[in-house]
Amino acid sequence: MCRPGNFEVYYSINRWMDVSVEVNAELAMSQWENLRQTYLKLGHTVEVMEDVPGLPDMVFTANAGIVKGNKALISKFRSEYRQAEEAYFAQWFAAQGFEVVHPKLVNEGEGDFLWTGSVMLGGSGFRSELGAGDEVTELLGLPTETLELIDPRWYHIDTALTILDEHTIALVPEAFSERSRQILDGLGLQQIHVSVEDAEWFALNAVSDGKNVVVAEQAVSFQAQLREHGFTPVPVDISEFLKSGGGAKCCTLILNR
Repeated sequence: MCRPGNFEVYYSINRWMDVSVEVNAELAMSQWENLRQTYLKLGHTVEVMEDVPGLPDMVFTANAGIVKGNKALISKFRSEYRQAEEAYFAQWFAAQGFEVVHPKLVNEGEGDFLWTGSVMLGGSGFRSELGAGDEVTELLGLPTETLELIDPRWYHIDTALTILDEHTIALVPEAFSERSRQILDGLGLQQIHVSVEDAEWFALNAVSDGKNVVVAEQAVSFQAQLREHGFTPVPVDISEFLKSGGGAKCCTLILNR
C-alpha cells in the first residue's frame, strides 16, 4: 500500500475523474488507514511505501506491477500523468530485494492482471495493450488469458472482476465482450454475476483471501451474494477514492504469490 498524502484529482484519465470535484484529504487518509487496519485485523501483513509529491495516483499500488515469487514486473503506464510513478515503484521493489523486470508494452499491473491460481486473467481495451499478456507469460512464466473490456466505467479488469478463491470469480458481465465471456465460461470457474448498480460502487474492486472479502460497504447486494456462496464480506468505505476511479483493490498490491 502507499499512503495517500498527495492524493487529489487534478487530471482526468478515466470517466470517474472530475477535476471540479474536490477531494477531502483528511477523509481519504482516514479511509485508507481503515483499509490498512482491516487487513491487519484479518491477519495479513501490510508493507507501506511513502507517496511522492506531484504523483496523486501512487496510492493505487495495484498498478505498481505484478509479483511472482521474488520477481516484480513493473508497470508501464499508458497515461503520461502516471509514467513518473514507474521509477519509484521499481526502486521500492529493488530495495525490498525483488528482481525487477520491465515490460515493453503498456501493462498496468494487477489493475489489469488477476491470478486465479491456475491462469492469469488479463484485461485489455482501455489501458494495457493486447500483447501485454504474452509478456506476462514470457517474463513471469504465468499462463494468461486476455479478456476485452468494452465499457469505460470498468477500465481495468480489477474494477470488473474479482478472484474470490481458486474456484470462484465474481464479475459484471456487461464489462466484457461476448468473446471474452465465452473464454471465462470455458475456464470451469464458478461465476457470481454482480449487478451494474453494485459494480458502479466498485463492488468488484474487492480483495479476497479465499474466505474474507474486503468489499465496498455500499455494495449491499454483492455482500449478500458473497454470504450465499460461503464467503465473509468485510465492508469498508473507500468512497473518497472513487472520485479517482479507485477502490480497495486499487489501493492494494498482492506480494505473496
